[in-house]
Amino acid sequence: MSVIAFIGLGGNLGDVRLRLEAAIGVLAVTPGIRVTARSRFYRTPPWGNVDQPDFVNAAIAVETSLGAHALLDALLSTERAFGRVRDGERWGPRTLDLDLLAYGTAIIDDDRLAVPHPRIAERAFVLLPLADIAPDAVLPGQGRVADLLAAVDAAECFPLA
Repeated sequence: MSVIAFIGLGGNLGDVRLRLEAAIGVLAVTPGIRVTARSRFYRTPPWGNVDQPDFVNAAIAVETSLGAHALLDALLSTERAFGRVRDGERWGPRTLDLDLLAYGTAIIDDDRLAVPHPRIAERAFVLLPLADIAPDAVLPGQGRVADLLAAVDAAECFPLA
């Protein structure tokens, strides 16, 4: 059985666009994962700790036969392969960030994973790229992507050529 999942990608250190392209490539050849759609890249302001460079963000849709936690493990492994060290700092600068935004119609909230991502409805940097690939997707307990995007301020987020 396969599930459609949405993954948010971002970073703000080094050549982020090149790294995001490479990470998508790694995920595309990971057993049990098939990339089915990808968004444009967006330049977005930092969230939380604003004293850092702007981010580049994107989103992909995947069809996966992996369970939600196994998919999370694949994302974390990919982050590590690209030099990401999770040191406990929230909203800080990073080489690569891969977030499991939604996993089919599942609602999961345990010590390792929360999907749909609990703050997705507040974040233009997540919703803009997600709306590129799945504007009509309904995130369980949160609503339709296009409606969530219409409710946030995306004025400082710009698609990159």
